Order: sequence, then C-alpha cells, then structure tokens
Amino acid sequence: MPEFVFMKASYSTLDHECVEVARNIPGTIAIRDSKSPTGPILRLTPTTWTKFTATLNTP
Repeated sequence: MPEFVFMKASYSTLDHECVEVARNIPGTIAIRDSKSPTGPILRLTPTTWTKFTATLNTP
C-alpha cells in the first residue's frame, strides 16, 4: 500500500500548531497532528473533506 505524503497546512503557526494533510492516495484524505507524526491518522473521503473544509469558512 502506498504511503501518505503529508503537507503542512497553509495556516500553520510559528509555534508549530498545525495539521498536515495528505491527498496522494485516490479516494482518501488523511489528516494528522504535525506535533505527532507517528500518532493516529484521520482518514476522510473527498466528499467528507469538502464538507468539513466548507464549514471552516462560515461565520
């Protein structure tokens, strides 16, 4: 199975408080805490990811 290739979020802080996202495996969006790269990974479908990110821009 291919490995996830994680990238830091564009809103990362200087205190290293951020999430990392991987989109390199079709059908799966993977999210992890950048402070714990060997910790748990949350896996979402692209549809769920789209719905989640849409809520981030609402007041």
